[in-house]
Amino acid sequence: MSQKDSTSSNANRFLSVSEVQKRIISDIKAIDGTEQVAIREALGRILAQDIVATFDTPPCDNSGMDGYAFSSKELTSDLSEESTLTLKIAGQSFAGHPYNGEIAAGEAIRIMTGAQVPDGVDTVVMQEHTEKSGDTPEAASVTITTIPKAFANVRKAGDDLKTGQTFLSEGKKLSPTDLAFLATQGIAEVRVSRKLRVAFFSTGDELRSIGETLGEGDIYDSNRYSLYGMLQNLDVEMIDMGVIPDDRQAIEEAFKTAADIADAVVTSGGVSVGEADFVKETLEKLGQINFWKISMKPGKPLAFGTLGNSLFFGLPGNPVSVIATFYQFVQPALKRMKGQNIFLPLVVKAKTTELLKKRPGRTDFQRGILEQSDSGELTVRNAGIQASHVLTAMSQANCFIVIPAQSGSIEIGEMVDVQPFEGLLS
Repeated sequence: MSQKDSTSSNANRFLSVSEVQKRIISDIKAIDGTEQVAIREALGRILAQDIVATFDTPPCDNSGMDGYAFSSKELTSDLSEESTLTLKIAGQSFAGHPYNGEIAAGEAIRIMTGAQVPDGVDTVVMQEHTEKSGDTPEAASVTITTIPKAFANVRKAGDDLKTGQTFLSEGKKLSPTDLAFLATQGIAEVRVSRKLRVAFFSTGDELRSIGETLGEGDIYDSNRYSLYGMLQNLDVEMIDMGVIPDDRQAIEEAFKTAADIADAVVTSGGVSVGEADFVKETLEKLGQINFWKISMKPGKPLAFGTLGNSLFFGLPGNPVSVIATFYQFVQPALKRMKGQNIFLPLVVKAKTTELLKKRPGRTDFQRGILEQSDSGELTVRNAGIQASHVLTAMSQANCFIVIPAQSGSIEIGEMVDVQPFEGLLS
């Protein structure tokens, strides 16, 4: 962890989003600890080892089409596009039931997709380009009406994987396709990073949990539920510590408990520079914490550092600000802690279909609706009111529209950077 920035030296300095991302990511290493899991349990987990092919895939030459297999030596120079070629049918090869006989000159075998291509043949013509004749095996023949190129429609052994090839690397988040890839090599179990443990809670005397009665000036805590959902998408082990009141002893005990049981601690509320509350006081007492003002909207204040052996992320209190700062800073950090190779948000370009209002000054993460036209063009429009306390637009949005700090309003038809929410375009 870098030396603690003093609150006073940073109070009047605004850091850029990319600068804060770099500061956070540079301090983070993957957590220790792995476990062996069955591949059916490995979806979404992070590989803790390279996976190497122990045999070629496919293990033998096989047909890419239903048709007839023969030797490319039959494709003599006197054959033209208008020519036909008639060959005697010597037998057949089905998937799981290969042809084991000899194939002489002037012969072909009936073959199905995925069936082994035996020695002596190396070319497959699709059945739509053939005409079969003869009612008995001894008299059966096939006439090729469209002459294929030599070696057509044959999948060579090792086309997909060669023996000794690393085909899944440490740090890869396992997808459904990866599970299939492992299965092609007969791999039943893999070693993955253990699940990251994340404790989270909200602070504030005005907050009530769902099910409690609201008093005058009280509000229900919504931030823990957005944090829960975002953490759930990251497949971590969650520890919900509820709402912590503005009480010095309660806050200190919560921070100590969280640091003892979790790899990362995420809180909402009480991190604005200059706030006179117990949260900042406790963080400065127990941890090495930086309090930053970030040149972004929504989500200006952020606290980041360590509590014991745990990383700490203190997010602002407004509900949209919590989501924006989590997406930009916490999610990449947690992915990095999990050992994942790709962690920063995906950015794509889209054309605006309406005016996007903005004043120069801070990078704006506007809530938008990303769509694809019939022609395949990506377009984006505003999702509604952009205030940091308004969840309506956040709920309707499927992306952030990222407008640079120095930029003013964006006119209709201009291209903008867009961050799709997790999984939208993956």
